[in-house]
Amino acid sequence: MFSEWEVSTRPQILREKTSGLDVPGGDENEGACSQDTVRGSSKRNTTQSGAPASGEAVPSHFTAEEIFQRIIASAEDEYDTRKRELFFSGVAAGFAITVTVLAYAVGTAAVDDPSGLIGPLFYPVGFIFIIIGHYQLYTENTLPPVALVLLRLISIPGLLRIWGLVLFGNLVGVSIGAYVLANTSILSPEAAAVAEEFGAEALHLPWWDLFFKGVFAGWLVAGLVWLDHAARSVTARIIIVFFIMYLVPAMGLFHIITSMCDALYLFFQGEAALWPLAWNLLLPVLLGNTLGGVVLVAILNYGLTEEHVIPEETGERDKLSIRELFIGGPIGRSSAVFEEER
Repeated sequence: MFSEWEVSTRPQILREKTSGLDVPGGDENEGACSQDTVRGSSKRNTTQSGAPASGEAVPSHFTAEEIFQRIIASAEDEYDTRKRELFFSGVAAGFAITVTVLAYAVGTAAVDDPSGLIGPLFYPVGFIFIIIGHYQLYTENTLPPVALVLLRLISIPGLLRIWGLVLFGNLVGVSIGAYVLANTSILSPEAAAVAEEFGAEALHLPWWDLFFKGVFAGWLVAGLVWLDHAARSVTARIIIVFFIMYLVPAMGLFHIITSMCDALYLFFQGEAALWPLAWNLLLPVLLGNTLGGVVLVAILNYGLTEEHVIPEETGERDKLSIRELFIGGPIGRSSAVFEEER
């Protein structure tokens, strides 16, 4: 995904500022961030909001700037991940989404629920695996890398490479899972009929309805990522994931990877062709999820942060130029600096 030169010469722009940050996925003491980093240096015992960083009045939540720093730290780790690891993490996330579809279909078939509010209780299962297990799912992947683009630390082509690799991994994982669901007896006849209904009902909705339902789903999922980085414990993260992802099916919204599983299940059952499924179902949901995640969360939450903290010693020289931002270039280095070092 990245050249050898890019990886070997990439300056540690963010690690100096974010070392010690409580990035989700750490140990059980996740909430105990270093007071010398997020909560201020040893010379400044207050937070960015002015609240005390220690003593009896320790603040109970992170500021928007602090959440943004945590997202940046996560994004850089993700960007440094090798292509093979990123791909297989995406495959694992695709399998986890298959578990979501399986649980949702079985749960819906098992209860008489005219309200449609009980079956969705089973929907968050796979997403809990993904968020807590740190698998790479396309929609959960939109916010952190976009933060690096907004700071001009990675290029738009670099962002698209990450998205493409993760989306392809998700597709591989969910394809295998959907094939197994469609060609084995894992699903009971009742649950199989419900799973078939998921895709069939979506396929008959108007294109723009699916798009806007995808926008709101993308907003919810990217908002979940923001809240995930604000949480202080695994328990809090599980609760956040459960309630937010429950809202997606409960409100009739669409998530691109679960929609992939629904569509491929129909295809493997011989109920629909690939092209109508791709154009009339998957494309509008994909575009909607992306727009909702990037515009309504990534950019707006970026605007909330008054300080986009990058170490002062790096300054503008370590940001990509506008040209490099759009066409690609050395990660975190301007071409002028590269020429000077040659």
